[in-house]
Amino acid sequence: MPLYDFKCRGCGHTFERLVRGGNAVECPSCMSIDVERLMSSFAFSVRSDGLSSAARRSVEKQQQQQHRDQMEYQKEIERKHLDD
Repeated sequence: MPLYDFKCRGCGHTFERLVRGGNAVECPSCMSIDVERLMSSFAFSVRSDGLSSAARRSVEKQQQQQHRDQMEYQKEIERKHLDD
């Protein structure tokens, strides 16, 4: 039973639904059945045994850098807020 992302053509609401068989999907916001299935991104885990150790280290390094960048950005926002 796959989980799909949808967007309502009527109200623009995006949502996820577990789709079973040929059941119609309706928007939880406006109850319209005029919805389109979106391209879903895939989940990725660095704990996957399918990655080489070098690839795993590379991904972990990228994630650590992203975390550092996010923390630095948050500190910058807080400094600007305190200066105002």
